[in-house]
Amino acid sequence: VQLQASGGGLVQAGRSLRLSCAASGSIVRIRTMDWYRQAPGKKRALVASITSGGSTDYADSVKGRFIISRDNAKNTVYLQMNSLKPEDTAVYYCKSRVAISPSDYYGSDYWGKGTQVTVSS
Repeated sequence: VQLQASGGGLVQAGRSLRLSCAASGSIVRIRTMDWYRQAPGKKRALVASITSGGSTDYADSVKGRFIISRDNAKNTVYLQMNSLKPEDTAVYYCKSRVAISPSDYYGSDYWGKGTQVTVSS
C-alpha cells in the first residue's frame, strides 16, 4: 500500500490550499483517513480525521478553517485549508488505516511522504 500526498506549496496568509492523498495497492477497505502535520522543532500532531462513514474530527487550532473529506471510490482523502495562518506552516502527512485482505478486520496504518505547506505573513 502506498499513499501519495500532493498540493502543498507557498501561500500568503489568508489564502487557501487543498491537499490530496491517494492510496494505492492491495486495498480491501480503508477505515480512517487522517492528516497530521509537523512543524520545525515540534512533534507530529493530528490535524483532522475522517472515518469511512464520513464522521470528522479536527484539532482545535484548525476548526472552522480546515475541511477534511474523502472519495471512497478513488481511495483519496482531501484537506481544504482556508484562512491559512503562518502557524499552519508545517510538513503535512496523510495516514490511512487500511485492510489488505477480507480477514484483516482492523487493518494497519500506512503513512504517506509529507508535503510542505509554507504560509507567509
